[in-house]
Amino acid sequence: MNPYAIAVHGGAGTILRSTMTPEKEAAYTQGLTDAIMAGEAVLKKNGSSLEAVEMAIRSLEDNPLFNAGRGAVFTHSGLNEMDASIMNGKDLRAGAVAGVRNIKNPISLAKAVMEKSDHVFLAGEGAMQFAQQLKLESAPDAYFYTAERMEQLKIAIANDKTMLDHIGTVGAVALDVHGNIAAGTSTGGMTNKKFGRVGDSPMIGSGTYANNATCAISCTGHGEYFIRAVVAHDVSCLMEYKGLSLKEACDMVVLNKLVKLGGEGGLIALDANGNIELVYNSDGMYRASKKQDGELYTGIYKN
Repeated sequence: MNPYAIAVHGGAGTILRSTMTPEKEAAYTQGLTDAIMAGEAVLKKNGSSLEAVEMAIRSLEDNPLFNAGRGAVFTHSGLNEMDASIMNGKDLRAGAVAGVRNIKNPISLAKAVMEKSDHVFLAGEGAMQFAQQLKLESAPDAYFYTAERMEQLKIAIANDKTMLDHIGTVGAVALDVHGNIAAGTSTGGMTNKKFGRVGDSPMIGSGTYANNATCAISCTGHGEYFIRAVVAHDVSCLMEYKGLSLKEACDMVVLNKLVKLGGEGGLIALDANGNIELVYNSDGMYRASKKQDGELYTGIYKN
């Protein structure tokens, strides 16, 4: 039996101590802690890393503080369109959804695509039909509404621009006692997004990737850059083909390659040996991690 490990994130970007109240900081820290505990509860019972990732992300999706599930940002037309993906490092199976509405936990729909369909990626109406067929839990528009997100939309429309909600995208990576790793990511995308815009979060290889031979990765940040740099898979490739360590690979991609492109954000990563990396090139990243016999770590700002 291997020692288990888990890490989660709740978004990266311009997160400054000067703009945070003690109450809000405590609420975010609690949200991250709850997610770690939800995932660890699975791992403690010798459950799979895949299920641990799903449960950790569901916890974050249910928390209106994060830009996923209940707290998802609004599109230009005032709707919540959500994306999610999940990947199993044991056999490279994956599932993803994009542009889904009224699905309470998009990460569970992504997992269902992987386990209950012949496909990897479903989008829009078709993905929602699939969810209905499986009787996955849905919720009315009012469930996803938060006053803060609506205010963000009004500001974005007034300035005629899309806004990346840095306090946003959520993700998890986990290693179970059987030595298998998994990764997942879920998001509401960008405030005021138009034309069915999709970011990196549901794209296998860009926002999410897992392979027992290398690593499990979940990304957060300016999605367009993460897509162009195929960030999650690039980290894995540097480990597989160049023999880099998890830390070396993560640092090269996030602190070097992405920066040169102009991409802001970060990622959480772990390998089958239980090494964990929480790397970002922005002012902060909501992050937490825990190893089987270790203390819970939570962080928000740059150390």
